[in-house]
Amino acid sequence: MYDKNNIFAKILRGEIPCKKIYESANVLAFYDVNPQKKIHALVIPKGEYMDLDDLNSKASAEEMVELIKAITIVAKKIGISDLVKGGGYRALVNVGENGGQEVPHLHFHIFGGEKIGKMVS
Repeated sequence: MYDKNNIFAKILRGEIPCKKIYESANVLAFYDVNPQKKIHALVIPKGEYMDLDDLNSKASAEEMVELIKAITIVAKKIGISDLVKGGGYRALVNVGENGGQEVPHLHFHIFGGEKIGKMVS
């Protein structure tokens, strides 16, 4: 069951501020308050989806497409798209406890601004 009091739900309701990068009808993107790389942004759906599996079973096609497109829009807006010199980024989504998910609201991490390194160590 979706936890309506998770931090991202509170950000979506405006109860907690964020440094917004991009917003559309179904998506919000903002900078992570505890960045793990030089540039670290988060892209989240506005719908109440716990993880990628939940999104794929409940969301509309429009919501899914908008979420994936938002990742590249955000990368361009923050200057780490592969279309700019020295660009490139990693988009990462964690699913469930074993996958490393800490907040029970689907979110994509966008890392860039430096060489990210190996996927798994």
